[in-house]
Amino acid sequence: MIPETRYAKTVDGVHIAYQAVGGGAVDIVAAIGWTTNIEAMWEEPSLARWLTRLSTFGRLIIFDKRGVGLSDRVPESQLPTLETRMDDVRAVMDAAGSERAVVFGISEGGPMSIAFAATYPERTIALVLFGTGTTWEVGDSAEFTAYIEDMDRSWGTEEFARQELRDWAAPSLAEDERMVAWLASYLRRSASPGAAIALERMNRGIDVTHILPAIHVPTLVVSRTEDMAFTSQQGRAIAEGIPGARFIEHPGVDHFFWVGEGDRLLEEVHRFVNEIRVEEAELDRVLATVMFTDIVGSTRKAAELGDHGWLALVGEHDAKVRAQLGRFRGREVDNAGDGFLATFDGPIRAVRCAMAVRDSVRDLGIELRAGLHTGEVELDGEKVRGIAVHIGSRIAGLAGPSEILVSSTVKDLIAGSAVAFEERGQHGLKGVPGEWRLYAVAPD
Repeated sequence: MIPETRYAKTVDGVHIAYQAVGGGAVDIVAAIGWTTNIEAMWEEPSLARWLTRLSTFGRLIIFDKRGVGLSDRVPESQLPTLETRMDDVRAVMDAAGSERAVVFGISEGGPMSIAFAATYPERTIALVLFGTGTTWEVGDSAEFTAYIEDMDRSWGTEEFARQELRDWAAPSLAEDERMVAWLASYLRRSASPGAAIALERMNRGIDVTHILPAIHVPTLVVSRTEDMAFTSQQGRAIAEGIPGARFIEHPGVDHFFWVGEGDRLLEEVHRFVNEIRVEEAELDRVLATVMFTDIVGSTRKAAELGDHGWLALVGEHDAKVRAQLGRFRGREVDNAGDGFLATFDGPIRAVRCAMAVRDSVRDLGIELRAGLHTGEVELDGEKVRGIAVHIGSRIAGLAGPSEILVSSTVKDLIAGSAVAFEERGQHGLKGVPGEWRLYAVAPD
């Protein structure tokens, strides 16, 4: 019996299909990887059985991200980045009346779940990850190109479905004709060939490795020893990067979570959920993107204008910056006369805000420079502290007139967005260990 599908409406007006099934002491939001169709899932008896069992551990919330399944179709150029997916999850949770949940990231849903747990600890009771990694690896460039061409040519056919089962999804079921037929139909109903290809290309650029230390909720990571999509080594690396995370490895070659050792995975999740103590989230440390801006040549400009003229210019500058902060959901942390420090809960919003601020002040006859970095910050009242703040400040100091410089972490987290970058090489940042690869936001 297929559960009722409902719709959550996002802040930008997109409808996200979701289902809430079962009940219990906690909510479990499952971010199931790649392309999905939450109604077609229930047509496969083994998957329906698995989801039903999971829904006995807590109220299970599943959804189709924008652009796939039963959610609103969007142009392939606007398929969701990690940041958009996080916004959509919050919209689903709000619509379902879920204040906090266990976030269960499966396969391609893992990187988004990692970013969500680090950015929104107040909405995350715990994190469970299965068969995932911090990056999306699909062979070398030639292999990736060949795979994309195969998707374009045969997406949704039984031939393609069988090959997917054989190559990585569930080798043990590759000769099961019923499973092959269901998977072919499922893929067709989950996404168009163009959408599937666009998602594949987008995912290939994602890397959430550097934000693992910013996760401070209880975390369970489960991998299978011979998983050909995401290796057990990738799962172990995730657990080693998250403070206090637990890693469990099961035998098996199948990547599909409900086949092979699917029951053992359920047992581990059940045990983990039962052990969780649902307490108030500690909100003194969160993942955030810091943005520093300042006026280029401010001392010279102040001398030209005199005190009265300079104060008037700074007032106009501040008004323009604050208008863009409001537009892109930035939080003003500090205003040091000719510059701003602000934080954002998403790197794309931060980059776009920096671009908008840079452009908006040009009619004042001034130029800005900006530096951005995403990392863990310590909250101290209205202030923020920590190494991520220092890194952002140092990056801003290296930017030229009208230039927006970002760390590689920012670039990796906004893969798939329309923002393009130009490499600026590796740099030492005063007081910060190591070399840092920096990128400039490319001209429009």
